[in-house]
Amino acid sequence: MAKKRIQPGYGIWMALTVLFTLAAITTLIPAAASKPCLLGYPAHCSFTPVSTLICAALALAACFIRAKMFVRQ
Repeated sequence: MAKKRIQPGYGIWMALTVLFTLAAITTLIPAAASKPCLLGYPAHCSFTPVSTLICAALALAACFIRAKMFVRQ
């Protein structure tokens, strides 16, 4: 069976998906902050629920684009 070759550009979209997913997770990590986040605890990002949703939406969009652009053959 021949090994399938990954199409050019697939790795970029996969990297963007992983990057945005990690960014969404990172915003939830508790850390020393000057003021608490909107959820009430000192998080890594002071706009935690909003920034988490934005990063998650970007990860979902990158995943959707990757799935539509690179159809398995």
